[in-house]
Amino acid sequence: MSEKDLEVGNVVADSPGGGTIDIDEIVRKYDTEARFRSLKGWQGALVTVIAVAMSVFHFYTAGFGLLDAVKQGAVHLAFTLSLVFLLYPISSKSAKDKIPWYDVLLALGAAYGSLYLVINFDALSARSGLPTTMDLAMGFMTMALLMEATRRISNPVLPILALLSLIYCYFGRSMPSILAHRGFSIPRIVNHMYLGTEGIFGVPLGVSSTFVFMFILFGAVLEKTGMGRFIIDLSLALAGWSTGGPAKVAVLSSGLMGTISGSSVANVCTTGMFTIPLMKSVGYKPHFAGAVEAVASTGGQIMPPVVGAGAFILAQILGVPYIEVAIAAIVPALLYYGGVLVQVHLEATRLGLKGIPRDQLPPLLPLLKSQGFLLIPLVVIVYFLLAGYTPLKAAFNGIIASYLLSFLNKDTRLTPKRLIEAFEAGARGAIGVACACATVGIVVGMATLTGLALRVAGTIIALSGGKLLNTLVLAMVSSILLGTGLPTTANFIITSMMVAPSLLQLGVPAMAAYMFVFYFGIAADLSPPVALAAYAGAGIAGSDPMKTGFTAFKLALAGFLVPYIYVYNPMILLIGYEPLPFAQAVVTAVIGIFLLGMSTIGFYKAEMSWPFRILAMIGALGLLIPGTKTDIMGLSILVVIHLWQTMKARKASS
Repeated sequence: MSEKDLEVGNVVADSPGGGTIDIDEIVRKYDTEARFRSLKGWQGALVTVIAVAMSVFHFYTAGFGLLDAVKQGAVHLAFTLSLVFLLYPISSKSAKDKIPWYDVLLALGAAYGSLYLVINFDALSARSGLPTTMDLAMGFMTMALLMEATRRISNPVLPILALLSLIYCYFGRSMPSILAHRGFSIPRIVNHMYLGTEGIFGVPLGVSSTFVFMFILFGAVLEKTGMGRFIIDLSLALAGWSTGGPAKVAVLSSGLMGTISGSSVANVCTTGMFTIPLMKSVGYKPHFAGAVEAVASTGGQIMPPVVGAGAFILAQILGVPYIEVAIAAIVPALLYYGGVLVQVHLEATRLGLKGIPRDQLPPLLPLLKSQGFLLIPLVVIVYFLLAGYTPLKAAFNGIIASYLLSFLNKDTRLTPKRLIEAFEAGARGAIGVACACATVGIVVGMATLTGLALRVAGTIIALSGGKLLNTLVLAMVSSILLGTGLPTTANFIITSMMVAPSLLQLGVPAMAAYMFVFYFGIAADLSPPVALAAYAGAGIAGSDPMKTGFTAFKLALAGFLVPYIYVYNPMILLIGYEPLPFAQAVVTAVIGIFLLGMSTIGFYKAEMSWPFRILAMIGALGLLIPGTKTDIMGLSILVVIHLWQTMKARKASS
C-alpha cells in the first residue's frame, strides 16, 4: 500500500465491496470522545483559546509550581467542563456545527461552580464542615453538571453509577443488612463530595490535573512532530521484510504508539488505517488483521515508560515513585506483546505469507539518521524518572526536549501553528479522563463515607471461600464487567477500591494486586460482547465485529494469563528480585507464551491436531505457573511436540 492510498485526517481504506471506508466515522462510532462538534468561525476560535489556555496553565504549573491541590483540581475541572459543554452536543440529534445558547450557559455555570472553590478558598477553609446555603447550592449544581458532562463525553454508565452512589449515601437505613449504613443528610453528602478531599476533588482528579494531563500533552506535542509516521516507518524497516511482516509491523508500531497514546480505540485508528490494509494485502484474513491491530493497540496502555493514566493513580495509591510502576510493567508488557508476535508469526507461517520486499521498505539507517532524534524525548522522560524527578517534571522536560529537537528537521519543526494545534489537541485529549476521574470521585466518596469498600472485599472473599484462585477469577470478571461500560481509568479506580483489597487480604503483594485489576480493566476493550478496540479494528478491516472480537480475545490470551503469573510469582514484577529466580521465571514464561501461541493458532512446522493443541496448552500453563517441577513438565511437552511436528513436516514435504 502506498502513501497515496492514505489521506491523513479523512483516511481512505479498502472495503470488502470496493469503495472507501471513512476512518473518522469509525472513530466516532466506537470512541465517544470523538463525537464532538465541528466548529468554525468565532466559536471554533473560542474553543481553541480555552483549550490552549488549559494546556498553558498545566504546562506552567508543572514547570514553575503547582497550586494548592484543591485549587489545581478546581481550575482543571473548570476548563474541562466548559470545554465539554462547548464541544459535545446534548444528543446525537443536536446540531454539530454550532454551540446552542443553553450550552454556553451550562459551560459558564460549570466553570463558576468549580472556580467557586478557588475564589472562596480562604472563607471555605475557615468554615470547614459548616457549609452555607450558597456552598451547598454550588456543590449541588457542580455535581449535576459534572454528571451531565461525563454522560456527553463518555456514556451514561458512569454518571448513573455516581447517581446511585449519592442515593445510596442518603437511603442507607433502608438498604438490606449487608449494604445498610446509618444514612447521611443531603448537606453532609454535598459537603463530603464537593467541599472535602475524598470526593470530586480527591486523588483521581488530583492525578488527572497533574501527571495525566502533562503526559497527554507530551504525547500531543510529540505527535505533531511527526512521531506517528516515524513509528510506522521504523516498524516497517525493522520487521516489514520478515515472515508475515505487516502484522509484526502492526504489533511494533501500536506498541510504540502506546508509549505516547493511552486510548485503545484511537490507537487502532491511528496505526490501523495503515497496517490493517497492509496485512490484508499480503494475505491475512480481514478479521485476523483487525484483531491483531486491536490487541496490539490495547496493549499500549500497559507499555512503559508512560503506561496508561491508571498507572499514575496506582503509584499514588501505593505511595511509590511512578518509575517503580513503569519498571514493574516492563516484563508483563513484553510477555503480552511476545505472545501476540508468536501468534502472528505462526499464522503467517501456516498460510505461507511472505514479508514486504526490502526495496519497498524505508531503509533503517537513513531513517534513523533523518528522524531518529524523535525518540530522544522518550529517553529524556525515562532519564528524569530514573533520576528521581516527579513524573510532572519529567513530562515538562520531555515537552521542552520535543520542541527544541523538532527544529533539527524542517518536516518535524514545531511552528507556532503546530504548537497551538498540539496544545489544543492535548487539552481535548485530557478532558475525557478528567471527567471520568472527577465523576468516579463521587463513587470513591460514597465508599469512604459509608464504608462499603471493606464490605465488598469481605463479600468477595466469602464467595470465593477464601481461596486465592477463586478470588482472582471473581476479580477478573468484576474488572472486565466494569470495563464494558466505564473508561479504563474509572474502572481501575473502582476496582482498586472495592476488588483489590480482597486480594490484599489474601496476602497478594500490593503492586501485584493493583496491577491485576488494572490489566483486566484494560482487557475489557478486547472482551466480547463490548470489545470496542476490536470493533474499531473490524470497521477498518471490513470484517464481522464479533468474529474479530473473539479472534482478538484469542490473540490476547497471553495477556489474560500474565496477571495470574505475577500474582503467583511476583518476581515478574521485580518484587523480591533475585537474579537466578527472576531469570528462570522470565525464560520459562517466554517459552510458555510460545507454547500458548502454538495451541491457539494450531500450527508449529505443520498443522497441529487437537490432542497436541491441548497438550501445548497444558505445557504452556506448566511453564507459566512458578515451580521447577511444572517447568520440567512444560519443557518435556515442548520437546515432544517439537519432535512430533518436525517428523510430521518432513513427511508432508517428502
